[in-house]
Order: sequence, then structure tokens, then C-alpha cells
Amino acid sequence: MNLHILKSQEEFSRTVADWIMEDINLTLQDQDRYTLVLSGGNTPKALYHLLSAEPYRSRIDWSKLHFFWGDERGVPFSDERNNARMAYENLLDLVPVPPSHIHKMETENIGPKASAEGYELILKRYFPATAGHKLENSFDLVLLGMGEDGHVLSLFPGTPGVHELERWVISLWLESQDMSRITLTQSIVNLSKKIAFLTTGSNKAHALREVLKGEYNPNQYPSQVINPVKGELHWFVDEAAASMLKIY
Repeated sequence: MNLHILKSQEEFSRTVADWIMEDINLTLQDQDRYTLVLSGGNTPKALYHLLSAEPYRSRIDWSKLHFFWGDERGVPFSDERNNARMAYENLLDLVPVPPSHIHKMETENIGPKASAEGYELILKRYFPATAGHKLENSFDLVLLGMGEDGHVLSLFPGTPGVHELERWVISLWLESQDMSRITLTQSIVNLSKKIAFLTTGSNKAHALREVLKGEYNPNQYPSQVINPVKGELHWFVDEAAASMLKIY
């Protein structure tokens, strides 16, 4: 696990943007496409806006990038809570990405279970396993956030999906939010080449300490299930989020 503690919001976003750009360019020296899983939330929003501007916009070959999502709320694209809408407004509409390279979770005129099953089918067509063998690698990079309750993706404390090891995509109903969610599971995320948590704010400090320093208890802190099988795990955090790491 690689821990990067950064000072200001500006330093945070620029450091992550530089790191992503470098990984994209290095990876594309050896393969013809790069797969990136996007996250929702305010921290990624600032990052996406930065990546869509110079110098990043002209230093990334957007035509070779394929975009996916880690999770989605069961609301239409027109709803401002929709993760895909946020990514389009702050990144995808501002850079020359071929529309066929954008693979979003469908929430229009489709139920959550069918949406999850449809997205898993998309992923299995994109990442076909060799006959008789399990998939060894999935995405090049997955961007994740962590909630102040320790949740990741739409895997919330106490929900069955935290322990899902077979299905790549599941749907669930969150009573506390009065909405359905569609989410990737650890079974596909942990096959990624790189995973990066983007975590900022003092309200995340307690959960971050428990996830990184506490006993393994994914029922309470689901972010603990994210541990790549062969890839790299990075935590990019600001000083406020890291403020309790030395206290245990």
C-alpha cells in the first residue's frame, strides 16, 4: 500500500492529475488502450475539471481511453445526483473521447437489477476470460472515494454486497437514502492493475485510521475489502483526512 499525504486541495488535485497522466502515457507505450473507472463525489469532481484543462488535455491521448464507473445512483441522467452526469459535465464533454469508449451504467427506463446484470455483461464482453481460466487482470486504474462511514463504491456497512465474490456488479436498495444503487464489487475491482483512493477532509479521519490501522472489520469499514490481487493500491489523502493516523 502506498500512502500519499498532501497539503492543500490544489496540491492534492494536481498531484493526482500528474500521477494519472503519467500512468496513462506509460501504459499506452505497451498497449493500445487504457481503461479508467471513474468515481463520484466532490474530490473527483475537482480532479476531472483539472484533467479537462491544459496542460493535461493535450498531453493525454483521449482516443485510447475507455471509461467505466464504479457505482451509480438509481436516478436518471438528468438528475444532478447522477455520477455519470457529473463526469460528463466536468470531463467527458470537454475532451475528445469517442462516445463508444464511454461505458456508463444505465439508469433510464430500467430497473436496478437489470441495470446491474447489463453492466456485468458489458464488462465480461470487454474483459473476456480465457476458456477454462478466471480473469487475471481487469481495469488499468480504478478511482475510488471513501465515505465518512468507511463505505466504498456503493458497498455500505452491514450490506451483503461487501462480501460478494462471484458477481462483478450488483444492485441494492439503501433505505437511508430511499434509492437503489448499482455498484462494482471487490471481485472485479481487486483484479485492477492500480487502485487509487481519493480521500479528503477531517470528517474522513476516523474512518481512514480504522481502515488503514484498525483490525480487519469490513462489515463496519467496507473499504478494507479493496486489496488488489496483483496490482498496486494507492491512498491519496490530505492532511485533514490523515490527522488521526498517528493516534491509535
